[in-house]
Amino acid sequence: MDPVAALNEIAFWLERELAPTFKVQAFRKAAAVAAGLDPDELAARARTGRLKSMKGIGARTFEVIQQAVDGGVPDYLVKVRERSAEPLAEGGRELHQALRGDLHSHSDWSDGGSPPEDMVDAARWLGRDYLALTDHSPNLKIANGLSAERLARQLDLVARINAGADGIRVLTGIEADILESGELDQTPQMLDRLDVVVASVHSKLRSDRGTMTRRMLGAVNNPRTNVLGHCTGRLVKGSRGTRPQSEFDAERVFAACAENGVAVEINSRPERQDPPDELIRMALDAGCLFSIDSDAHAPGQLDFLHYGAERAAKNGVPAERIITTWPVERLLEWCSQGR
Repeated sequence: MDPVAALNEIAFWLERELAPTFKVQAFRKAAAVAAGLDPDELAARARTGRLKSMKGIGARTFEVIQQAVDGGVPDYLVKVRERSAEPLAEGGRELHQALRGDLHSHSDWSDGGSPPEDMVDAARWLGRDYLALTDHSPNLKIANGLSAERLARQLDLVARINAGADGIRVLTGIEADILESGELDQTPQMLDRLDVVVASVHSKLRSDRGTMTRRMLGAVNNPRTNVLGHCTGRLVKGSRGTRPQSEFDAERVFAACAENGVAVEINSRPERQDPPDELIRMALDAGCLFSIDSDAHAPGQLDFLHYGAERAAKNGVPAERIITTWPVERLLEWCSQGR
Protein backbone atom coordinates (compact mmCIF):
# COMPACT_ATOMS: atom_id res chain seq x y z
CA MET A 1 0.00 0.00 0.00
CA ASP A 2 1.18 3.52 -0.72
CA PRO A 3 2.43 4.84 2.67
CA VAL A 4 1.47 8.45 1.96
CA ALA A 5 -2.07 7.40 1.11
CA ALA A 6 -2.20 5.27 4.28
CA LEU A 7 -1.10 8.16 6.49
CA ASN A 8 -3.55 10.59 4.90
CA GLU A 9 -6.42 8.13 5.15
CA ILE A 10 -5.74 7.62 8.85
CA ALA A 11 -5.78 11.41 9.31
CA PHE A 12 -9.09 11.60 7.42
CA TRP A 13 -10.80 9.06 9.68
CA LEU A 14 -9.39 10.73 12.80
CA GLU A 15 -10.71 14.12 11.64
CA ARG A 16 -14.09 12.55 10.97
CA GLU A 17 -14.29 11.32 14.58
CA LEU A 18 -13.09 14.70 15.93
CA ALA A 19 -9.83 13.36 17.33
CA PRO A 20 -7.49 15.92 18.94
CA THR A 21 -5.75 18.15 16.39
CA PHE A 22 -2.24 17.17 17.51
CA LYS A 23 -3.03 13.53 16.81
CA VAL A 24 -4.33 14.27 13.32
CA GLN A 25 -1.42 16.54 12.50
CA ALA A 26 1.08 13.84 13.43
CA PHE A 27 -0.18 11.78 10.49
CA ARG A 28 -0.53 14.75 8.14
CA LYS A 29 3.04 15.89 8.87
CA ALA A 30 4.41 12.37 8.46
CA ALA A 31 2.59 12.11 5.12
CA ALA A 32 4.26 15.33 3.98
CA VAL A 33 7.69 13.99 5.00
CA ALA A 34 7.08 10.70 3.23
CA ALA A 35 5.81 12.44 0.10
CA GLY A 36 9.04 14.43 -0.08
CA LEU A 37 11.17 11.29 -0.41
CA ASP A 38 11.70 9.11 -3.44
CA PRO A 39 9.61 5.94 -2.94
CA ASP A 40 12.68 3.70 -3.06
CA GLU A 41 14.52 5.85 -0.53
CA LEU A 42 11.46 5.91 1.72
CA ALA A 43 11.23 2.12 1.62
CA ALA A 44 14.94 1.72 2.34
CA ARG A 45 14.82 4.14 5.27
CA ALA A 46 11.75 2.39 6.67
CA ARG A 47 13.34 -1.07 6.46
CA THR A 48 16.62 -0.01 8.04
CA GLY A 49 14.99 2.15 10.71
CA ARG A 50 16.71 5.35 9.54
CA LEU A 51 13.33 6.92 8.90
CA LYS A 52 12.72 7.16 12.65
CA SER A 53 15.41 9.81 12.97
CA MET A 54 13.67 12.19 10.56
CA LYS A 55 11.77 15.16 11.98
CA GLY A 56 8.02 14.61 11.70
CA ILE A 57 8.18 10.83 12.00
CA GLY A 58 7.05 9.30 15.29
CA ALA A 59 6.82 5.74 16.51
CA ARG A 60 3.23 5.23 15.31
CA THR A 61 3.72 6.87 11.91
CA PHE A 62 6.97 4.94 11.39
CA GLU A 63 5.08 1.71 12.04
CA VAL A 64 2.41 2.68 9.51
CA ILE A 65 5.00 3.49 6.84
CA GLN A 66 7.00 0.35 7.53
CA GLN A 67 3.96 -1.92 7.23
CA ALA A 68 2.81 -0.13 4.05
CA VAL A 69 6.14 -0.41 2.23
CA ASP A 70 6.22 -4.11 3.16
CA GLY A 71 3.02 -4.54 1.14
CA GLY A 72 0.40 -4.77 3.86
CA VAL A 73 -2.43 -2.60 5.09
CA PRO A 74 -1.08 -0.98 8.28
CA ASP A 75 -2.63 -2.28 11.48
CA TYR A 76 -3.56 1.20 12.65
CA LEU A 77 -5.37 1.93 9.38
CA VAL A 78 -7.35 -1.30 9.75
CA LYS A 79 -8.29 -0.22 13.28
CA VAL A 80 -9.58 3.24 12.32
CA ARG A 81 -11.40 1.85 9.30
CA GLU A 82 -13.24 -0.58 11.55
CA ARG A 83 -14.20 2.24 13.93
CA SER A 84 -15.53 4.27 11.01
CA ALA A 85 -17.36 1.51 9.16
CA GLU A 86 -20.85 2.79 9.99
CA PRO A 87 -22.36 6.11 8.79
CA LEU A 88 -22.09 8.97 11.24
CA ALA A 89 -25.88 9.25 11.51
CA GLU A 90 -28.65 6.67 11.46
CA GLY A 91 -31.35 8.86 9.92
CA GLY A 92 -31.49 10.69 6.60
CA ARG A 93 -29.52 8.12 4.61
CA GLU A 94 -31.63 8.50 1.48
CA LEU A 95 -31.33 12.28 1.65
CA HIS A 96 -27.60 12.02 2.23
CA GLN A 97 -27.25 9.95 -0.94
CA ALA A 98 -29.06 12.70 -2.86
CA LEU A 99 -26.50 15.36 -1.86
CA ARG A 100 -24.21 16.33 -4.72
CA GLY A 101 -22.06 18.99 -3.13
CA ASP A 102 -21.08 21.17 -0.21
CA LEU A 103 -21.11 24.98 -0.16
CA HIS A 104 -19.21 25.67 3.07
CA SER A 105 -15.63 24.55 3.67
CA HIS A 106 -12.41 26.05 4.97
CA SER A 107 -8.76 25.53 4.09
CA ASP A 108 -5.45 26.57 5.61
CA TRP A 109 -5.81 29.88 3.80
CA SER A 110 -7.94 30.92 6.80
CA ASP A 111 -8.53 28.72 9.85
CA GLY A 112 -8.70 25.28 8.26
CA GLY A 113 -6.03 22.66 8.80
CA SER A 114 -5.29 21.52 5.25
CA PRO A 115 -4.55 23.09 1.85
CA PRO A 116 -7.38 23.44 -0.69
CA GLU A 117 -5.96 20.61 -2.79
CA ASP A 118 -6.37 18.15 0.10
CA MET A 119 -9.93 19.31 0.74
CA VAL A 120 -10.77 18.78 -2.92
CA ASP A 121 -9.16 15.33 -2.98
CA ALA A 122 -11.22 14.28 0.03
CA ALA A 123 -14.44 15.65 -1.47
CA ARG A 124 -13.74 13.71 -4.67
CA TRP A 125 -13.06 10.55 -2.67
CA LEU A 126 -16.40 11.00 -0.92
CA GLY A 127 -18.14 11.18 -4.29
CA ARG A 128 -19.03 14.88 -4.32
CA ASP A 129 -19.71 16.60 -7.63
CA TYR A 130 -18.69 20.00 -6.32
CA LEU A 131 -17.13 21.72 -3.32
CA ALA A 132 -17.20 25.44 -2.56
CA LEU A 133 -14.09 26.83 -0.91
CA THR A 134 -15.44 29.46 1.51
CA ASP A 135 -12.63 30.71 3.70
CA HIS A 136 -13.29 33.52 6.16
CA SER A 137 -13.36 37.23 5.32
CA PRO A 138 -10.89 39.88 6.58
CA ASN A 139 -12.86 41.13 9.59
CA LEU A 140 -12.38 37.74 11.27
CA LYS A 141 -8.72 38.31 12.06
CA ILE A 142 -8.61 35.45 14.57
CA ALA A 143 -9.39 33.11 11.66
CA ASN A 144 -6.84 34.73 9.31
CA GLY A 145 -9.62 36.02 7.06
CA LEU A 146 -8.87 36.75 3.43
CA SER A 147 -8.29 40.29 2.23
CA ALA A 148 -9.41 41.12 -1.29
CA GLU A 149 -5.85 40.61 -2.49
CA ARG A 150 -5.48 37.18 -0.87
CA LEU A 151 -8.91 36.13 -2.11
CA ALA A 152 -7.92 37.12 -5.66
CA ARG A 153 -4.87 34.87 -5.37
CA GLN A 154 -7.06 32.05 -4.11
CA LEU A 155 -9.30 32.42 -7.17
CA ASP A 156 -6.24 31.86 -9.34
CA LEU A 157 -5.45 28.72 -7.34
CA VAL A 158 -9.00 27.40 -7.75
CA ALA A 159 -8.74 27.95 -11.51
CA ARG A 160 -5.55 25.87 -11.57
CA ILE A 161 -7.15 23.13 -9.48
CA ASN A 162 -10.16 23.02 -11.78
CA ALA A 163 -7.92 22.84 -14.84
CA GLY A 164 -6.52 19.54 -13.58
CA ALA A 165 -9.51 18.30 -11.60
CA ASP A 166 -11.13 15.00 -12.51
CA GLY A 167 -14.74 14.39 -11.58
CA ILE A 168 -15.27 17.37 -9.27
CA ARG A 169 -15.82 21.11 -9.68
CA VAL A 170 -14.32 23.52 -7.16
CA LEU A 171 -16.50 26.59 -6.67
CA THR A 172 -15.06 29.94 -5.66
CA GLY A 173 -16.59 31.38 -2.54
CA ILE A 174 -16.27 33.01 0.83
CA GLU A 175 -17.90 32.91 4.24
CA ALA A 176 -18.45 36.64 4.53
CA ASP A 177 -18.82 38.01 8.02
CA ILE A 178 -22.05 39.97 8.48
CA LEU A 179 -20.82 43.25 9.93
CA GLU A 180 -22.72 45.20 12.57
CA SER A 181 -24.06 47.42 9.80
CA GLY A 182 -25.51 44.40 7.97
CA GLU A 183 -22.96 44.78 5.18
CA LEU A 184 -20.88 41.87 3.93
CA ASP A 185 -17.20 41.83 4.87
CA GLN A 186 -15.62 41.87 1.43
CA THR A 187 -15.51 44.32 -1.45
CA PRO A 188 -18.52 44.22 -3.80
CA GLN A 189 -16.13 43.76 -6.71
CA MET A 190 -14.68 40.59 -5.20
CA LEU A 191 -18.08 39.25 -4.17
CA ASP A 192 -19.24 39.65 -7.76
CA ARG A 193 -16.41 37.36 -8.90
CA LEU A 194 -17.44 34.48 -6.66
CA ASP A 195 -19.66 31.50 -7.40
CA VAL A 196 -21.06 31.26 -3.86
CA VAL A 197 -21.34 33.70 -0.93
CA VAL A 198 -22.19 32.34 2.51
CA ALA A 199 -23.03 35.15 4.95
CA SER A 200 -22.65 34.48 8.69
CA VAL A 201 -22.57 36.41 11.96
CA HIS A 202 -19.43 35.74 14.01
CA SER A 203 -19.24 38.65 16.46
CA LYS A 204 -21.45 40.27 19.12
CA LEU A 205 -23.77 37.27 19.01
CA ARG A 206 -25.52 38.40 22.20
CA SER A 207 -26.77 41.66 20.70
CA ASP A 208 -30.41 42.45 21.38
CA ARG A 209 -33.15 40.99 19.19
CA GLY A 210 -33.79 44.17 17.18
CA THR A 211 -30.12 44.83 16.48
CA MET A 212 -29.46 41.26 15.39
CA THR A 213 -32.57 41.18 13.20
CA ARG A 214 -31.59 44.38 11.36
CA ARG A 215 -28.07 43.07 10.92
CA MET A 216 -29.21 39.76 9.43
CA LEU A 217 -31.81 41.40 7.20
CA GLY A 218 -29.12 43.65 5.76
CA ALA A 219 -27.16 40.60 4.64
CA VAL A 220 -30.18 38.63 3.41
CA ASN A 221 -31.36 41.61 1.33
CA ASN A 222 -27.93 41.92 -0.29
CA PRO A 223 -28.23 40.41 -3.81
CA ARG A 224 -24.75 38.93 -3.47
CA THR A 225 -25.76 36.64 -0.56
CA ASN A 226 -26.61 33.06 -1.51
CA VAL A 227 -26.62 31.21 1.83
CA LEU A 228 -27.32 32.36 5.40
CA GLY A 229 -24.78 30.43 7.44
CA HIS A 230 -25.30 28.92 10.95
CA CYS A 231 -27.98 31.49 11.69
CA THR A 232 -28.13 31.29 15.50
CA GLY A 233 -24.40 30.94 16.18
CA ARG A 234 -25.09 28.48 18.96
CA LEU A 235 -22.71 25.80 20.26
CA VAL A 236 -24.25 22.80 21.98
CA LYS A 237 -21.08 20.84 22.84
CA GLY A 238 -17.40 20.51 22.01
CA SER A 239 -14.00 21.83 22.99
CA ARG A 240 -15.10 25.47 22.75
CA GLY A 241 -17.83 24.93 25.33
CA THR A 242 -21.46 25.87 24.80
CA ARG A 243 -23.05 29.10 23.61
CA PRO A 244 -26.74 30.05 23.54
CA GLN A 245 -28.42 30.90 20.29
CA SER A 246 -28.68 34.50 19.17
CA GLU A 247 -31.99 36.31 19.53
CA PHE A 248 -33.55 37.59 16.30
CA ASP A 249 -36.95 37.78 14.61
CA ALA A 250 -36.77 34.46 12.78
CA GLU A 251 -40.09 34.97 11.00
CA ARG A 252 -38.88 38.23 9.40
CA VAL A 253 -35.45 36.84 8.56
CA PHE A 254 -36.79 33.65 6.98
CA ALA A 255 -39.46 35.57 5.08
CA ALA A 256 -36.68 37.73 3.65
CA CYS A 257 -34.66 34.61 2.77
CA ALA A 258 -37.65 33.18 0.87
CA GLU A 259 -38.29 36.49 -0.90
CA ASN A 260 -34.65 37.06 -1.88
CA GLY A 261 -33.77 33.49 -2.81
CA VAL A 262 -31.27 33.02 0.04
CA ALA A 263 -30.90 29.44 1.26
CA VAL A 264 -30.91 28.76 5.00
CA GLU A 265 -27.92 26.63 5.90
CA ILE A 266 -28.37 23.42 7.85
CA ASN A 267 -24.91 23.40 9.38
CA SER A 268 -23.68 19.82 9.81
CA ARG A 269 -21.06 20.39 12.46
CA PRO A 270 -22.05 18.26 15.48
CA GLU A 271 -21.17 21.02 17.94
CA ARG A 272 -23.45 23.51 16.17
CA GLN A 273 -26.62 21.64 15.09
CA ASP A 274 -27.70 24.98 13.70
CA PRO A 275 -30.49 25.98 13.11
CA PRO A 276 -32.34 24.27 15.96
CA ASP A 277 -35.16 21.96 14.87
CA GLU A 278 -37.91 24.47 15.49
CA LEU A 279 -36.20 27.04 13.29
CA ILE A 280 -35.70 24.52 10.49
CA ARG A 281 -39.44 23.89 10.54
CA MET A 282 -40.16 27.62 10.64
CA ALA A 283 -37.93 28.22 7.63
CA LEU A 284 -39.61 25.33 5.82
CA ASP A 285 -43.05 26.84 6.47
CA ALA A 286 -41.77 30.23 5.26
CA GLY A 287 -40.94 28.70 1.87
CA CYS A 288 -37.16 28.82 2.24
CA LEU A 289 -34.63 26.80 0.35
CA PHE A 290 -31.90 25.06 2.34
CA SER A 291 -28.23 24.20 1.94
CA ILE A 292 -26.86 21.20 3.85
CA ASP A 293 -23.19 22.06 4.41
CA SER A 294 -20.32 20.55 6.36
CA ASP A 295 -18.53 23.75 7.48
CA ALA A 296 -15.50 21.46 7.32
CA HIS A 297 -12.15 22.75 8.57
CA ALA A 298 -10.33 19.51 7.69
CA PRO A 299 -10.77 16.83 5.00
CA GLY A 300 -12.35 14.23 7.29
CA GLN A 301 -14.97 16.73 8.44
CA LEU A 302 -16.42 16.87 4.94
CA ASP A 303 -18.25 13.66 5.85
CA PHE A 304 -20.26 15.58 8.48
CA LEU A 305 -23.00 15.97 5.84
CA HIS A 306 -24.49 12.79 7.35
CA TYR A 307 -25.48 14.85 10.40
CA GLY A 308 -27.11 17.61 8.37
CA ALA A 309 -29.03 15.13 6.23
CA GLU A 310 -30.34 13.40 9.35
CA ARG A 311 -31.64 16.67 10.81
CA ALA A 312 -33.20 17.78 7.52
CA ALA A 313 -35.00 14.45 7.15
CA LYS A 314 -36.13 14.53 10.77
CA ASN A 315 -37.78 17.90 10.18
CA GLY A 316 -39.43 16.98 6.89
CA VAL A 317 -37.26 19.01 4.50
CA PRO A 318 -37.75 17.56 0.99
CA ALA A 319 -34.75 16.99 -1.26
CA GLU A 320 -36.01 19.38 -3.92
CA ARG A 321 -35.84 22.27 -1.42
CA ILE A 322 -32.13 21.57 -0.72
CA ILE A 323 -29.84 23.32 -3.19
CA THR A 324 -26.92 20.98 -2.49
CA THR A 325 -28.92 18.18 -4.14
CA TRP A 326 -28.95 20.17 -7.39
CA PRO A 327 -26.54 19.58 -10.27
CA VAL A 328 -23.78 22.17 -10.42
CA GLU A 329 -25.10 23.90 -13.55
CA ARG A 330 -28.48 24.54 -11.94
CA LEU A 331 -26.84 25.62 -8.69
CA LEU A 332 -24.57 28.16 -10.40
CA GLU A 333 -27.43 29.59 -12.43
CA TRP A 334 -29.43 30.04 -9.23
CA CYS A 335 -26.49 31.63 -7.40
CA SER A 336 -26.00 34.21 -10.16
CA GLN A 337 -29.61 35.41 -10.20
CA GLY A 338 -30.07 38.97 -9.04
CA ARG A 339 -26.39 39.89 -9.09
